[in-house]
Amino acid sequence: MEIGLSLGSNVGDRLASLTEAKRRILDHAGVQMLAQSPVYETEPVGVKPEYRHLSFLNAVLILDSPCAVHECLNQFREIEDDLGRRRSLDRFAPRPIDIDMIYAGAERIESGGLVLPHPHWSERRFVVLPLADVRPDLQLPGCDRTVAQVLESMPRNKSVTLLTRDW
Repeated sequence: MEIGLSLGSNVGDRLASLTEAKRRILDHAGVQMLAQSPVYETEPVGVKPEYRHLSFLNAVLILDSPCAVHECLNQFREIEDDLGRRRSLDRFAPRPIDIDMIYAGAERIESGGLVLPHPHWSERRFVVLPLADVRPDLQLPGCDRTVAQVLESMPRNKSVTLLTRDW
């Protein structure tokens, strides 16, 4: 099944965290990378004032995985934990790595703490822009527009800037 992931990091060596997360994701049996976006530097969204200076690095990975969706989710959470992610009541606290599933094939899921497609993917330029780099013609379940069309309808701003294509 094709899975779209959004990776983010806003503390420590952010690029190294993204690269290590990618390596660990691809280490899982049967997982193959179909595409990866460039890495973008982005302003934090929805964070407390004391975190506004901690910009994120964000990227998207497109995978082919034989795993069931909840099994994949558990693997991604384990990778986050191994790389120093500490879960707290503050959903927007700084983190060395954040791995969010954006979609899993054509599935629509609302169970076990998982909602797919991600309920806010189309509101977040730091997700839409890198996703448009690798899957511009993708139309996610429940959305009547392609990723490229969603991107085109978003306000242009400088909050998401290209950092590197090679990582």
